[in-house]
Amino acid sequence: MKILMIVNAIITSVFGVLFVLIPGQLASWYGILADEPMKYVGELFGAALIGLAVLTWTARNAGDSEARKSIVLALFITDTIGFIIAIIAQLGNVVNQLGWLTVILYLVLAIWWGVFQFSKPASKTG
Repeated sequence: MKILMIVNAIITSVFGVLFVLIPGQLASWYGILADEPMKYVGELFGAALIGLAVLTWTARNAGDSEARKSIVLALFITDTIGFIIAIIAQLGNVVNQLGWLTVILYLVLAIWWGVFQFSKPASKTG
């Protein structure tokens, strides 16, 4: 779990900072023309990603608790919805081939969070 939290924090912080600082340039890498309102939305998205990065970084050492279970559920839902949106956009030719990176990142993270969300905890003996 700690490794996943760290990986998630790194990915979300990198994309978050890029969306806040250069939303138009980042969109252009994906073949999207971003006007001023779209840049604004990108910056807000970047702020949310930075918040997720802080959340996962600071929660990386959290023990098994209701709070950690809530964080895992929220991240599973976030990445699952992100994957669905990304695959629809990719298959609809909304973005260029770089969009597959987004699809893969969301899919891998959703699966990884899902494993933690839906696996049974090891039973404690003794």
